[in-house]
Amino acid sequence: MTATATATATHCPYCALQCGMAVSGNEQAPRVDPREFPTNRGGLCQKGWTAASLLTTPGRLTTPLLRENGVLRPVTWDIALDFVADKLRALRAEHGPDSVAVFGGGGLTNEKSYLLGKFARLALGTSQIDYNGRFCMSSAAAAGNRAFGLDRGLPFPVTDLDTADAVVLVGGNVAETMPPFTQHLRHAADRGGLIVIDPRRTATAELASLHLQPAPGTDLCLALGLLHLAVADGHFAADYVAARTTGFEAAWRMAARWWPEQVERVTGVSVADQRAAVRLLAQANSAYVLTGRGAEQHASGADTVSAWINLCLALGLPGVAGSGYGCLTGQGNGQGGREHGQKADQLPGYRMITDPAARAHVAGVWGVDPDELPGPGRSAYELLDALGQPGGPKAMLVFGSNVLVSAPRSNRIAERLDALELLVVADFVLSETAAQADVVFPVTQWAEEDGTMTNLEGRVLLRRKALTPPLGVRGDQDLLAELAIRLGQPAERFPTEAEAAFTELRVASKGGAADYSGIDYDRLRAGEALYWPVPDNDHPGTPRMFLARFNTPDGKARFIPVDHRGPAEAPDAEFPLYATTGRVLQHYQSGAQTRLVPELNDAVPAMFVEVHPDTAARAGLEDSCWARVISRRGTVLAQVRTVPSLRTDTVFLPFHFPGDQRANLITNPALDPTSRMPEFKVCAVRLEALS
Repeated sequence: MTATATATATHCPYCALQCGMAVSGNEQAPRVDPREFPTNRGGLCQKGWTAASLLTTPGRLTTPLLRENGVLRPVTWDIALDFVADKLRALRAEHGPDSVAVFGGGGLTNEKSYLLGKFARLALGTSQIDYNGRFCMSSAAAAGNRAFGLDRGLPFPVTDLDTADAVVLVGGNVAETMPPFTQHLRHAADRGGLIVIDPRRTATAELASLHLQPAPGTDLCLALGLLHLAVADGHFAADYVAARTTGFEAAWRMAARWWPEQVERVTGVSVADQRAAVRLLAQANSAYVLTGRGAEQHASGADTVSAWINLCLALGLPGVAGSGYGCLTGQGNGQGGREHGQKADQLPGYRMITDPAARAHVAGVWGVDPDELPGPGRSAYELLDALGQPGGPKAMLVFGSNVLVSAPRSNRIAERLDALELLVVADFVLSETAAQADVVFPVTQWAEEDGTMTNLEGRVLLRRKALTPPLGVRGDQDLLAELAIRLGQPAERFPTEAEAAFTELRVASKGGAADYSGIDYDRLRAGEALYWPVPDNDHPGTPRMFLARFNTPDGKARFIPVDHRGPAEAPDAEFPLYATTGRVLQHYQSGAQTRLVPELNDAVPAMFVEVHPDTAARAGLEDSCWARVISRRGTVLAQVRTVPSLRTDTVFLPFHFPGDQRANLITNPALDPTSRMPEFKVCAVRLEALS
């Protein structure tokens, strides 16, 4: 069914594709229908189709909860707010402002992200703020910034892929994570130019013309090898490199050592397939390389993405109409969420918090002295790991994140949360993290509030309020404003209306890399397609970046010299297998939302581990039995699925399940030195039968 005239046009609550949908019905019986929008063209995935179920889930929170004698009990908003404010004041007075931390999320609207950063730095005075996007896009962001001087996931509209002759997907399984995206790959697939690089034979790999199946943790080596072949086989875009880039020689010195035969030994990808991939890319009239979490969630994730960007630059793809490099943003507002201040080292407009000019500009908008703004804080995992430790935060406020399931080495994180003197969670259901909190605030959902999101293309979208929230539920902006006032802030400093917050965000972002100053709600209501930067009210937006110059001082892109160093933890005699993690079609992120939807949870109700039949047999396992997946950090219980297409040295686990089925019980928190991304995508494990 298509959306009716009385339905409210909005966007899906899940991934960064931000598919167009319409909400109709009422609070007791809401429904969603797809609507025509460039990213989804009238289609939705199974998660989108069932999104209305979230709005009436039986577990919906409608009153604040306060822990008394170890039990969470309902209380009034005033009691909960006063309790939190009193505790925060006392902790700050005794231990200083950095004794309080804030943890945000990549699904929060731009307005919430902006106000959360402002709340942390003004109302709390703390530097200790980061968000779960650090676990998602940080490696690609770091690589994009150092190569192009700017990080926008896709620096072109997703519809540009419709006519591509060749597309390389590195570590992205879009057929399951964002199914409507696959329609933009049909032309490349039909022409034999869709290349998927993934250790698993995923649903996306099934669509590919060429599937390269490297060992986990060797993507960087493969990229170096492909760059070597691009030059050695005569595909090097010498004129482009001379005119539009710098630093090739240093990058080439690294790649020159990686002969294709050596790359085959390290990665398992044959020389013939390496050569075929380079040839398909180089000979295409329109070619793109897209990276996903599989390339990024490593202790060398930023360098891995840089290696793929180097390949793109050597072939002359970025900043050319019809070709380029892009990163597939994961969370719904993964792009906007990192642009406006909830990241430890950034201020609104994608400004760095250590830049004096940036501090002066934002402080001027906020009406404070720049010296009042704290400096950079800890990155996400480092922040969580410091909770309750000497010198670490003693309280934390969590918005839009379920860290107990989503953070690596999650048993350790559970211990750190337990060590806090105060844990406050804002959510609409009792997530695993909320269940451990001292105070839980019930907040609105996506269809019950206005706000803007920035999708994977850098297009700013208006999410419209379609339904009235249940009695007793308030918005995150209301919560922040109430706490800020109790902490001594002027009431007008924290607006409760989304449009008012966005108006302030526009001014704060003006002149920054992510300049939203020319965007307003009226333009968005009118349906204008506004891709940032939009520096003034008459500017049409920037759908395609870098066509004239890159965002570097000299306008040239930078080759970054990088070398392969392998995963932080390699298999050995005790732990002989690689474990890698990812998503499945029916679930999203920690599963806190999708596990509440019967249709989705019935389809995939529990943790499973994909294992090659021979590997399973060697461990004494058979299909459908339960097993232990054991690493140096913990043990996961999972049901065995034998998959003949899987590498014999690799197992796969989804990360959507709680308790002893958490994939992140075993993952390695080794951090990328640049992005501070944990190494989610590879750790050493062994399998044991569950006796």
